[in-house]
Amino acid sequence: MNDQQRNKLLYILSILLLFPALLINLGLMTFIDDEGIRTLVALEMKLSGNYITPTLHGEFYYNKPPLFNWILLGYFKLLGQINEFNTRIPTLVSLLGFAATVFYCFRKKYGTYTAFVLAMTLITCGRILFWDSLLGLIDITFSWLVFVQFMVIYQQFQRRNWLWLFALSYLCTALGFMLKGLPAVVFQGFTLLAYFIYQKEFKRLFYWQHFLGGMVFVLVVGAYYAVYVQYNGLDTVFQTLFTESSKRTAVQFGWWRTFLHLFTFPFEMVYHFIPWSIMILYLLRRDLWKVLQQDNFMVYCALIFLANIWVYWASVEVYPRYLLMFCPLLFGIFLHLHQNAAVQQPWAAKVVNGFMAISVVLMVLTLTIPLFLPQTQSTPYLYLKSGVLLLLAGGLAYLYRYWQPQRLLIIAMLLLVGRIAFNWFVLPNRNANDYGDACRKSSIEAGERFRNQDLYIYRKTGMQWTNSIYLTNTRGKIIPVKMEKMDPKALYIVDPARYFNAVDSVSELKVRHGRRHFIIGTLKAKR
Repeated sequence: MNDQQRNKLLYILSILLLFPALLINLGLMTFIDDEGIRTLVALEMKLSGNYITPTLHGEFYYNKPPLFNWILLGYFKLLGQINEFNTRIPTLVSLLGFAATVFYCFRKKYGTYTAFVLAMTLITCGRILFWDSLLGLIDITFSWLVFVQFMVIYQQFQRRNWLWLFALSYLCTALGFMLKGLPAVVFQGFTLLAYFIYQKEFKRLFYWQHFLGGMVFVLVVGAYYAVYVQYNGLDTVFQTLFTESSKRTAVQFGWWRTFLHLFTFPFEMVYHFIPWSIMILYLLRRDLWKVLQQDNFMVYCALIFLANIWVYWASVEVYPRYLLMFCPLLFGIFLHLHQNAAVQQPWAAKVVNGFMAISVVLMVLTLTIPLFLPQTQSTPYLYLKSGVLLLLAGGLAYLYRYWQPQRLLIIAMLLLVGRIAFNWFVLPNRNANDYGDACRKSSIEAGERFRNQDLYIYRKTGMQWTNSIYLTNTRGKIIPVKMEKMDPKALYIVDPARYFNAVDSVSELKVRHGRRHFIIGTLKAKR
């Protein structure tokens, strides 16, 4: 079997492994807070019939524009119900679309194998494989769109097709804005500035094509807000969107924490994007820029990464999921340098290859652990599942030893096997011991019990969004906030830590955070 045949075999096996890796027990865990927000906004749109102005508990929600909520509603309608699994399916579709786009953009220049490996590194980096691909959040969809924005600018620049460059990239910016607000505009601005200045085409940013392309953004976003203003004013909207984009900086956290973050940020990100981030060692060479300049696309990837990453590097409260659009850029550079590292950087190649070999051994050994852990002994078909996974992992480890040109792809496949094990053995035990499951059960029970009764949130009780989505979805009614003119016959959700002795309790809601509870009850009679 030659390398081409081996590659084809591994492509097929990789794709087959993707489905169980990404789908098994996808809907098992309780909604986290951000998932609860996204799903609740979409649900309230459906319940109110108002698809223009997002709300939470009937009050205007300003933090994000509504495009992702519309996407969720489309999936809910297609799949038939609102639940954890259906909320997370859009994330997986976007992840696969993101990976396919990476493959498409890199294939012509670097060949099928390199492009396929790069797509798989995106899916199997630690942060995505064991966290973000399990959640129904905006970030993977947004990152995919931003990456498309990057690629449009590069490809159309190479063709000198200025009108299409600006029109298509601003269309991506507009859609990105409708997903997440101002960050999409920031990406567009810094990318255009950096690349056009580097290519000595800065003056083209003032040509008519740029202004005409910018009108695409104005028309798309302006059309939405022209309708929005018929329901609500715009002052709070744009003020909140700006605050959302700036609140994680030194303005909020102070200069000392920001200064410390500048040093810790690279190490934190290397940790989150293991194992592929270990190749960052390849960047430790004096002639790095000279090497990258031999390939204009590698220069573009590096330039756009540097032009945009500083925004997050300087922000204290940054979650790794905000950086996913950079993964193909940086991983692409890593793979480019990896090809000749054994000759040009033997010390780095030895460290990277040694790390990968140790990882293979550890992944195989880890798959034996469920056979002995007390927490996994109740897993259905424990020995069958463990046996299948060990057989797969053992076979891949054998191929890793003898199919050296395919080693990176084999590691990606081993990571998919590890995710299947995670789905089978870790998630059920985690769910059984997660306080979120108790929160979900108590919220659903309360929703069923009080389905036909008027229910309000009492004054400034700070609802936890996990409770909110399960209560609202079960009852099929928006639960509004009640600040005044209390209805003595209605029920109220109260935070007893804030409003002690406000209601006579008829039920309790367990919450995800704080090991506290909320009370559902009727107003106490005035004495």
